[in-house]
Amino acid sequence: MIETVALTKAFGSKVALAAIDMVVPDGSIYGLVGPNGSGKTTLLRILAGLRRPTSGEVRLGARPGEVAVLPDTPHFDSWLTGREVASIAQRLSDPHGDPGQVDAVLQDAGLAEAAGRRVGGYSRGMLQRLGVACTIVGKPRLLLLDEPASALDPQGRREVLDLIARLRGTATVLFSSHILGDVQEVCDTVGVLDDGRLLFQGPLESLLIGAAVPRYTVRLRPPLEPIALSLRSADWVDSVEVVPPDQLLVRVRSLEAAESKLPETLAAAGARVVSYAPEEISLERAFLELTR
Repeated sequence: MIETVALTKAFGSKVALAAIDMVVPDGSIYGLVGPNGSGKTTLLRILAGLRRPTSGEVRLGARPGEVAVLPDTPHFDSWLTGREVASIAQRLSDPHGDPGQVDAVLQDAGLAEAAGRRVGGYSRGMLQRLGVACTIVGKPRLLLLDEPASALDPQGRREVLDLIARLRGTATVLFSSHILGDVQEVCDTVGVLDDGRLLFQGPLESLLIGAAVPRYTVRLRPPLEPIALSLRSADWVDSVEVVPPDQLLVRVRSLEAAESKLPETLAAAGARVVSYAPEEISLERAFLELTR
């Protein structure tokens, strides 16, 4: 649905995007993550046609009328009601659409009870959910969402994430977020952007399995330092961190080596082991290791 080739954007001497080669599969939910200032919003604006790249190519598998864009802080005329805003959005994007779709998307966005109220009285979180409703009301093939859940409380985030998840297979969604848990929960593909460079893109499972260094959590009876010293001398161990009162974080070169050598090394050191297991890798940990 989206392909960029050597996409570059510079503002004077500042390079905001550096030769980005992005591929977003049709029907996928692609999460674009990165620190503030990494270039996420600039990339989304170029894909939406709101900015021109300095060089490179953008190829979209959807026509302009099939693309919907949600900025990070949507604004609407304050005298309109929520239903009127969503209805206008439908008339602009899908003029022959079912009028019942307006109330359906407002219901899905958790705004059914507030649909008749003027949006000037909406909270920021309600405006964010209204923006999502307006984005999907025209049934676009491609949705570009900039931080769609950033201003929401836990219940609002839950409703928006469920809404995005239900689009899988019927539309392609590219959304940026700094909330890594949201990306891990709903995305099947992820791109990690840092300082204008795409450090990783691919299936979420590949990032979690391949990008983070394998690590074991070992719980022991004290003392811990002699056991840590023994493990540090092993050639299959990269580092050992002591976490009082009873844990060692053992970074290993491979899980296979740890599976065969960790038990015997602990036994030889006289360790009194309570438990040990490979640490579950989260998107947050993989992200931090890629961007450090």
